[in-house]
Amino acid sequence: MMKVAACQMEAGLGPVEERLAAIAGLADEARAKGADIAVFPELATTGYGAGEAIRRQAETADGPMLSRLVDIARETDIAILVGLPLLDDGALFNASAFVTPAGGVTLYRKIQLYGDYEKGLFARGCDLPPVVDYRGFRLGLLICFDVEFPERVRGLARRGADCVLVATALPESPAGRFIATSVMAVRAFENQVFVVYANHAGSDAGFAYQGLSCIAAPDGSLLAQASETAGGVIHADLDPGAYEASRRQNPYLAELEAARVGT
Repeated sequence: MMKVAACQMEAGLGPVEERLAAIAGLADEARAKGADIAVFPELATTGYGAGEAIRRQAETADGPMLSRLVDIARETDIAILVGLPLLDDGALFNASAFVTPAGGVTLYRKIQLYGDYEKGLFARGCDLPPVVDYRGFRLGLLICFDVEFPERVRGLARRGADCVLVATALPESPAGRFIATSVMAVRAFENQVFVVYANHAGSDAGFAYQGLSCIAAPDGSLLAQASETAGGVIHADLDPGAYEASRRQNPYLAELEAARVGT
């Protein structure tokens, strides 16, 4: 059993230092609720809608921004997944970092860039989304638009992921509400995995956000869902028996492998 939290951040926060302080506070709150992992939104350290300022604020993996996230995980004794801009060999990536209290860091660079805004700022990630072993669970990492492609979650499930952690910046719209309330549940159900989906709330200079961060179970139920309008921490227990029961009832992956259809 493991407890996870989705930390929905207020989009209107200020500079990087203020955002890192907010991340530390929410991580501490999640730990106080008993969480082992806290998931934060896409580009949580800079704000998603900061535009060209993201390029100026981005750092390499050995910069102070990621170093501060390592400190936060250690000080709060909780693993964190945080969206951040990452410079690598002169290219700017929309990335996330999974950081453990022991100082382990796993980076992921977003593959499915969304719209002209992201394509004008970021290079596309080329590596497979990672699957991380942590406290008896296998955790797959995705960012926002990635999870809206069934193939991305299915690929992680076929590589053994039990839970998919998603840092997102889902804009407010009827489609956004459907994604947060229904699509995440479907992704969990069709792959027999947990999905933890952390969004922004409110608005910044560029976008208004849907909120509705959620934690979905392998049976398609929503174990927790945040407000549409305010920041906060939601949490839920991940019971391995839940995905084991779902896989017995509807063995989608096993049947797919047996038939070798669509591979």
